[in-house]
Amino acid sequence: MFQGRDIACERGERRIFSGLDFEISPGQALVLRGPNGCGKTSLLRIAATLLKSAAGNLLWDGADVAEAPEEHRARLHFIGHQDAVKGALTVRENIATWSNIRRSAEDRVDAAMAAFGIAHLADTPAQYLSAGQHRRTALARLVASRAALWLLDEPTVSLDADGTACLQRAIMDHRAEKGMVMAATHIELGLDDVEFLQLKPQ
Repeated sequence: MFQGRDIACERGERRIFSGLDFEISPGQALVLRGPNGCGKTSLLRIAATLLKSAAGNLLWDGADVAEAPEEHRARLHFIGHQDAVKGALTVRENIATWSNIRRSAEDRVDAAMAAFGIAHLADTPAQYLSAGQHRRTALARLVASRAALWLLDEPTVSLDADGTACLQRAIMDHRAEKGMVMAATHIELGLDDVEFLQLKPQ
């Protein structure tokens, strides 16, 4: 179980949010809602330990994440606004690089490309991809290497309807395997049994 207790966030000297609690159990999806500037991206970055909270604690099965941040990062995937896809590498090489870092089975690279409908682009350098294909390549990393927790910041950006459907299926499969998802999105992902966390600007 992943929990946040009394989490607060500051930018400069301005408090973005405070006293925020959340809880994600195996198989659960938590969707963050709120207007621009309310701190959705900041909360995801805090959950990934990429940003330090101004107050509060993150807990994994009751243990404070701050005591072993590297261990926490090893059990999550964070997909932000930037795709982090290298133009000089092919689609396969981009996905395989991430898979190798996570020491995943090589056959998961093919499964990841198939899951996001980009197998036919396997040998295409990423610099020739469209924005939507870039996004699919970045999201394919979710399937290429296993991680218990997916942190997704506007994951449908640049995706067409088919790409969004690929993401929906990937999330459903992940949750069926007791994976957890925390996502900020302005569109409905068409997922069942989703919890919502409403953030409000202070």
